[in-house]
Amino acid sequence: MAKLLCIKRSNTDPYYNLATEEYVLHHFAHDTFMLWRNEPAIIVGKHQNTLAEINTEYVKEQGIPVVRRLSGGGAVFHDLGNLNFTFTQKGKKEELIDFKKYTKPIIDILKEMGIDARFEGRNDITIEGKKFSGNAEHVYRDRVLHHGTLLFSSEMTDLSSALKVNQTKFKDKAVKSVRSRVTNIQEHLPENHKDLTVMDFKSRVMDHIVNNFPETELYQLTEEDDKAIRELMKKKYMTWDWNFGYSPKYNFSRTTKTNGGHIEINLDVYDGIIKEAKIYGDYFNSKPTGVIEELLAGTPHEYEKIKQKLDEVAFNDYFNSVDKEAFVKGMF
Repeated sequence: MAKLLCIKRSNTDPYYNLATEEYVLHHFAHDTFMLWRNEPAIIVGKHQNTLAEINTEYVKEQGIPVVRRLSGGGAVFHDLGNLNFTFTQKGKKEELIDFKKYTKPIIDILKEMGIDARFEGRNDITIEGKKFSGNAEHVYRDRVLHHGTLLFSSEMTDLSSALKVNQTKFKDKAVKSVRSRVTNIQEHLPENHKDLTVMDFKSRVMDHIVNNFPETELYQLTEEDDKAIRELMKKKYMTWDWNFGYSPKYNFSRTTKTNGGHIEINLDVYDGIIKEAKIYGDYFNSKPTGVIEELLAGTPHEYEKIKQKLDEVAFNDYFNSVDKEAFVKGMF
């Protein structure tokens, strides 16, 4: 077996951390293992419609970053109570996808601690039937990136609030997240480990990997690594184009009750850009609504961009007594 570089990481910026994974996958010749945490963030799968996965209003109010990852699968909520692990490994193409292989060390660690963790379904690790780890993989040439979450002491209320969305608003072919009953590892710690913190657990996992793989080496990201990661972060992972615009084609429909009447907004969106807008309702107006429909065409399906567009016109002429803010919120 090739040498395994165990990369030490302490940065909790979700944009930086997702960029680090891609950088390591593409530029490191050795196999690697990493442990990392994110400040509160939503991480969506590569093939998902971002807006269909998040509670837009909650995310906006809380200022929660939304970042798309390289791998497929569903959307997940990260916070500092969640520990993420990543393997990158070179191998034969037909042998690269192997969820059991990469989750086994985590199961072994927990069993050593007296916790009966099990691999279940396609890509989950559970305790007493409840999920604490979702896993995903991405293949790049002859290498695989496997990463997974480890809910240790996450705020479950924040998790459910951030990902609660009305799926009936969207019609698309994007991969939908499947919500499961979840649990924190901390809730299942035996008495002799009750005081264990997420950072203690992080150290325990790293020690297990270092001591149980044939040849390992601790590695600290260099200034050169850091510079390249930050460039990738700014160029890709912090952009609307990647996190929202990369979403597949979808149709959006929602009816909102306002002081000026009910308004039904229908959007056809492609590459995150509104291609066509149709607005119906029992509102009153002095100018034709078609002007607003034409104005919205070509605009990114993004809150601030839409608001800027509507600021260009005398909004009340088209929707009498309708609050502009409520109108824009009705498009998400």
